Amino acid sequence: MLTLTQALYDQIVAHARQDHPDEACGVVAGPEGTGRPERFVPMLNAARSPTFYEFDSKDLLKLYRDLDDRDEEPVIVYHSHTATEAYPSRTDVTYANEPGAHYVLVSTADADGLGEFQFRSYRIVEGVITEEEVQVVAAY
Repeated sequence: MLTLTQALYDQIVAHARQDHPDEACGVVAGPEGTGRPERFVPMLNAARSPTFYEFDSKDLLKLYRDLDDRDEEPVIVYHSHTATEAYPSRTDVTYANEPGAHYVLVSTADADGLGEFQFRSYRIVEGVITEEEVQVVAAY
């Protein structure tokens, strides 16, 4: 199960809506080994595409150095789908290289009247997708 604060949930959703119609992407970091998402890190979708996302390689290197300096790890890796449901695509599964992370997908298809808003979380390990419950809390 993914447990995150209402503030983090709101930040992820706001970023997804702000970047629509392009896919938004980012990370929520947390203290190493805790599994607790704490620090919202929105990233730039270097692809600037409504159908896929890509972290800029320089931004990604900077992120991982920052995580190392702070003794943090990526607890949530998130991105949005702008015209489809919030379910990992084959490309998403290929990009899923953090086996301990929660992969959050936000569908902003409702912004175009193409579907309903969705916020869903998955574990993706060795190509296997497992959906998990999302619990939003006021604070930890």
